[in-house]
Amino acid sequence: MLRMPQLVVLATTACVLAPAVPLQAQETPRLLEVQDLFRLRRVGSPAISPDGEWVAYTVTTLLEKEDRARTRIWMAPAAGGEAVPLTAEGVSSSSPQWSPDGRYLGFLSARNGDETQVWVLDRRGGEAQKLTDVKQGVEGFEWSPDGRRLALLIRDPEQDDEASADSADSKKPKPWVIDRIQFKRDGRGYLDRRRTHLYVFDVATRAMRQVTFGDYDDASPAWSPDGRMLAFVSNRDPDPDTTVNSDVWVVPVPEDLGPPPSAGERGAAGAAPSGGQASAPPDTVAPRRLTGPPGRDRSPAWSPDGRWIAYVTDASTTPAGLSYGTTALAIVNVEGEARPRPLARTLDRGVASPRFTPDGRGVLFLVNDEGERALARVDIETDEVTRVIGGEKSVASYHMNRDGAIAALVSEPHLPGEVFTGRAGGEFTRITSVNDSVMAMLRLGAVEKTRFRSKDGTPVDAFIVKPPDFRPGIRYPTILWIHGGPTSQDDWGFDFTAQLYAANGYVVVMTNYRGSDGYGRAFAEAVFRRWDGKPLEDLLASVDHVIGLGIADPDRLGVGGWSFGGIMTNIIITNTTRFKAAMTGASEVLYASNYGHDHYQRMWETEYGFPWRNPDLWERISPFYRIERIRTPTLIMGGEEDWNVPIINSEQLYQGLRRLGRATQLVVYPGEPHGIRRPSFQKDRYERWLAWFGRYVKGEAAKATTR
Repeated sequence: MLRMPQLVVLATTACVLAPAVPLQAQETPRLLEVQDLFRLRRVGSPAISPDGEWVAYTVTTLLEKEDRARTRIWMAPAAGGEAVPLTAEGVSSSSPQWSPDGRYLGFLSARNGDETQVWVLDRRGGEAQKLTDVKQGVEGFEWSPDGRRLALLIRDPEQDDEASADSADSKKPKPWVIDRIQFKRDGRGYLDRRRTHLYVFDVATRAMRQVTFGDYDDASPAWSPDGRMLAFVSNRDPDPDTTVNSDVWVVPVPEDLGPPPSAGERGAAGAAPSGGQASAPPDTVAPRRLTGPPGRDRSPAWSPDGRWIAYVTDASTTPAGLSYGTTALAIVNVEGEARPRPLARTLDRGVASPRFTPDGRGVLFLVNDEGERALARVDIETDEVTRVIGGEKSVASYHMNRDGAIAALVSEPHLPGEVFTGRAGGEFTRITSVNDSVMAMLRLGAVEKTRFRSKDGTPVDAFIVKPPDFRPGIRYPTILWIHGGPTSQDDWGFDFTAQLYAANGYVVVMTNYRGSDGYGRAFAEAVFRRWDGKPLEDLLASVDHVIGLGIADPDRLGVGGWSFGGIMTNIIITNTTRFKAAMTGASEVLYASNYGHDHYQRMWETEYGFPWRNPDLWERISPFYRIERIRTPTLIMGGEEDWNVPIINSEQLYQGLRRLGRATQLVVYPGEPHGIRRPSFQKDRYERWLAWFGRYVKGEAAKATTR
């Protein structure tokens, strides 16, 4: 494990005003069940106020009857105390951000049939007020340092033909006319030439002006401390569709935004024609690039004096690194006085979300490290890295105000994410208790991390989740559950899926196989061009290890996963028959059929070349050509509108297995992208997983279903 000096030990004191738990619930805890999907709520987006007194955050609930998710914004005292809801119960709101004076809370919401707009609440009371009125909606926003302006992310509008707006022809579907190399994106569908650009919006006058232009998408706006510039991220290569590059840019903010729009003009942001972009006005200053190709530079954050920007960059510029490698920290001088300077140079781990400390002498960031996800700090001068929040925890996100007060979203094995507050170098206290009443009623499985050696001797980690009634000396039915990515990691955070399997009597093995990003660059890049190599060896070795511990029953094994977890499941069941059941979700099986059909054209070309030039390679790596080896009863799942890993893969695997007479079933969720969103489908998926493994791993009788 990576050793960081001066490890800070945290106190995780529960909020004293946590909801009371009924005595009966305390005396008779029960096992986790599928229905708890609707009882447990997801906390997110902590934002601490400028004075450090309050923390705003979101709470998302899955509503079973309405079959949708609803997100509300809440506020709790940073020192602990009773939380209060800030937004209405019947609508969803997200992305809470305090105004610099702390008086207002801005957020995004789509209300009354309108597109998503910026709304504001006065902390002293009153109803929320809609601030923007953009016809096509707002994708994101950031307050300026003085609170007088907003930076907005707005996608170019579709061109309206006013002459035919009310005609019958306007209601007819129109063909997609494609002329881009990157022409699809999961969750969005076919792509046209409309792009997302930066705008500056005056809060008082409602005047708005576009500040970035061109056939490029812009993201991650960040105001300079003096409010005169915006940093942002964009790929402005000659043809952005052909590269994975992105850079940090800066653009001056115009002092004059022009007159406020009239009622008829309001909302007509971006006069871009269909299939193109609005031209930059003559007085527009072009953005200036601070970083260079070929890697992905992102997440810009200004130093307090405005001289430097910290950002995340790719740790390697090799093809393997650009596909699967880890990330690194760097800073760049805004005036171009020096080359970009790497930070935390000895830290061979994936990083995210940099923020300068108020004194400008350090940068906070999130780091994945061998199953932990920590909040860390690097000293600008010494390059020394210390942990701010570490240990057997997972820090999903954090926010720091200009005074150094921090609100962080932290999860533990038996604690779904809750908000903690504190300061770097001090203790952190839990201030929310959103799920305490539900968790107090549950009996959960123990979570342990184990280390073993893979086939080539490489140390590999896995998490083991045991049934709540686990007894030593008994071998349990076991599920190898594989994380997606693969540039990801299983960590110490609460895992509903693993705990649900454990509640149903399974030992669950979650392996950080080669490709996972918490173990260094070489470990992550080992998956490149060999999905069936080191990752396969690591996953099978983890099962052997748990069998060797006397925990897993070698005659009752199951395997499954979603996305890359499903891809590895397909590879596993074409290489071994030791598993009694498999669940492959949103997976790939005949790789050439994905080229030009999913949204990964560049990655396919980088990793395996063009299918017509390397047909033998594409055939060798595709599990489809070894489908006759499969003897494992296989449940196959996917979303109908998944453009990340299209459902064609699942259909082809199912068709092949069905024609071979193998035990299989295909489940397609209508209208769903790569991640299943509809609550009723999420519930259905869990029920089918349990039924499939129960039937083929445990030998339980098949349950009838009317679905």
